[in-house]
Amino acid sequence: MARSAWLVVLVVTIALTAILSGPATIAPAATGGAPTPSGSPPPPPSRSGSPDPAPAAGTLSLISAKTSPRKSFYYGVHNPRVRYEIGSDQPANDLRIDVVADSGEVMRSFFRNDIAPEAPDSVRWDGTTSEGRPAPNGHYSFRIVPQSGGEAARRASSSASSEPLSLSFDLYRFAFPILGAHEFGGAGGRFGAGRAGHTHEGQDVMADCGTPLVAARGGRVQYSGYQGAAGNYIVIDGKGTSFDTAYMHLLEPSPLQEGMTVRTGEPIGVVGQTGDATACHLHFEIWTAPGWYEGGSPIDPLPYLMKWDAYS
Repeated sequence: MARSAWLVVLVVTIALTAILSGPATIAPAATGGAPTPSGSPPPPPSRSGSPDPAPAAGTLSLISAKTSPRKSFYYGVHNPRVRYEIGSDQPANDLRIDVVADSGEVMRSFFRNDIAPEAPDSVRWDGTTSEGRPAPNGHYSFRIVPQSGGEAARRASSSASSEPLSLSFDLYRFAFPILGAHEFGGAGGRFGAGRAGHTHEGQDVMADCGTPLVAARGGRVQYSGYQGAAGNYIVIDGKGTSFDTAYMHLLEPSPLQEGMTVRTGEPIGVVGQTGDATACHLHFEIWTAPGWYEGGSPIDPLPYLMKWDAYS
């Protein structure tokens, strides 16, 4: 065989191998997902700390404050975090950092003692209230105040930074599970629609095969496998909720295995049409306590999906 013909055959063989083998990892999730399902766990949330028994602070100002990400999900990969520096006329300052809802209600407080001026510090909130419950959906802000009482720290007039202060963010309990164009289809894909010998127990959401899927709510993987009707599918026992969520007809088996932990917004697979499916779509189910085929019951997921879709 001539050398040029041999090179053409080699290049074509390599290209076909790459196409057939597919990508090695799932694409990052736009809703705060981890880079890969097997990525390292997120940093732990900040400890609440304890107030100083004799709190003291000078006249406070904020040299800088930046909150990221601006949109977070409960039990997600990226918890809201504020990085800040204070100005003060005292060398040590006892601070309280509140997480405040738009209503003015303080959801959680963190105590930081002996903070020096111009010393970078940060607080990371995991989305739980002071009672340990998931905080409701909403718009929140970090507020930095002296433990001894008084007004919240404001922008320092002498600050050299031109970057505006960033203290606010949004928090949501669930993420919409499809990262891409989608539609809810017709009556045949609704919960309760007639099927041969049974009724439809979920909602079909139409999307192109290969569209990334993420966990609507993180938790423990209860099942990951294949079944003739469902195809490749995964069931997640939601953290801090009575719901189990099921995702069916995945293009390939989910990389997540039974017993693993998954975070809200973390990749779980891609849309497919495996099993008893005639088109590319996600069949999505929600099961009430005590859970999926553990005595619980499926409920109509469409109202939930539409709500999550509106903000994700």
